[in-house]
Amino acid sequence: MPILNHLLHITNFKSPLLRTIVPSVGAALAIQAAAAGPSVLASTERFFDISGSLTFLAVGALSLYLPQLRGSLGAKAATPKLSSLLAAGAWNWRQLAVTAMAMTWAARRAYLFHRISQQGHDARFDTLRTQPGRFALSFLMQAVWVSLMLMPVMAVNAVPAAAFAAVPRLVLTDVLGIGVWAGGIALEAAADAQKSRWAEGRRRKDHDEPFLKTGLYGVCRFPHYLGEISLWTGLATTCAGALARKPVQLALGFGSPAGIAATTALSLVAPAFSALLLTRVSGIPLTEARHDDKYGHRRDYQDWKRNTPRLVPKLW
Repeated sequence: MPILNHLLHITNFKSPLLRTIVPSVGAALAIQAAAAGPSVLASTERFFDISGSLTFLAVGALSLYLPQLRGSLGAKAATPKLSSLLAAGAWNWRQLAVTAMAMTWAARRAYLFHRISQQGHDARFDTLRTQPGRFALSFLMQAVWVSLMLMPVMAVNAVPAAAFAAVPRLVLTDVLGIGVWAGGIALEAAADAQKSRWAEGRRRKDHDEPFLKTGLYGVCRFPHYLGEISLWTGLATTCAGALARKPVQLALGFGSPAGIAATTALSLVAPAFSALLLTRVSGIPLTEARHDDKYGHRRDYQDWKRNTPRLVPKLW
């Protein structure tokens, strides 16, 4: 694989973080560029979400596999197989866990692709699909989004597995982070399932409710977004805790508190960017604007919006 070998050679930086992050981000950009071409030409957004999921999966897997590929290249050996790497303990369990956590969420995004396939369109692209330049830019931004969301995973996967040998097998941030992630993805899945059942009931004329305001949506108006922000917060907690350990810091070339600050910042990029997008850019603002336009004149909608928290449920 001469092309792959060349790419590994030109990205063989001194920093373990750069050796993993730079080629992984490059892969995200390449995949999204490949998806943008036919989508822009056909003026269709049907493959936007599925290409995002595939990019997540590909980049997550690549970041995990890169150190092993570099090792085989340096030794001029055959490309290692996944089964042999697992048997040899090539990765620390945290590296496998956080990669799997991110990939599980990415696989769940296929739900959006299925829902859009049923609806035939995605309202987010009603104006974008007719503007080729801006439409193509949305794919570039998706590559940036994937890269930022996977930043904590890439950082953990950049650590030589041997460095984790001096770290306790299980620490508080592992338990806390995985617990918050599990709660977040369960909440997101439950909210999406409830919305799907509600929409199906409306299609079957089982009810005539114009908007969903019961169940989880009676506790907060956007429970699926709360779940998404929570799961990335959990993943970041696990990553930040692992990266802050002294053996890991030394393996990454850090030796001062500034190193811990740097790896913590890399970990927090994902939940911070998720919260920014969902609460200030595309998620809640766009959805709320559409709902206000359609239902703003209704008293029941006004009451629901006034009495139901937007994102964080009332705890008393």
